[in-house]
Amino acid sequence: MNAHLSKLPHIDISLGDQTLRLIDPAGNLVREYSVSTGLNGPGEQDGSGCTPRGEHYIRAMIGGGQPERSVFRGRRPTGEVYSPELAEEFPNRDWILSRILWLCGRESGTNRGPGVDTFRRFIYIHGTPDSEPMGIPMSHGCVRMRNADVIDLYARVSPGTAVVIR
Repeated sequence: MNAHLSKLPHIDISLGDQTLRLIDPAGNLVREYSVSTGLNGPGEQDGSGCTPRGEHYIRAMIGGGQPERSVFRGRRPTGEVYSPELAEEFPNRDWILSRILWLCGRESGTNRGPGVDTFRRFIYIHGTPDSEPMGIPMSHGCVRMRNADVIDLYARVSPGTAVVIR
């Protein structure tokens, strides 16, 4: 790992515990958040709906300065703010809210490259409606967080931050 990256915190995501831990460069726990990962369990295959395992990093950060519960489609803010009324109007949307931390795999053939590429699968850490349960796998492969939590995490990390999903 290069010297610049070793000065960054890193993220450790436990599929078993459904937690995301932010660890400082000295190895101390900074924050722990409850998350929701893939309903289909762990896996790297394109189209599987599974959460990819292994070493990743944050390749892009989207949504800084947007209001809490801002709605994103195709990684762009729609101008909408999530509400129960909006959810009723669009019952089948996979809500991506508040902030997006877009992940990229580091392991060729495992989570990077043809058929298994985390980045090309559009795997994010992102906000979700606060009515959605945390602590149990319910996503389409992404790592869902409470909106206040993903906004807090977003403020503490930067592109290049290491992410391990185990």
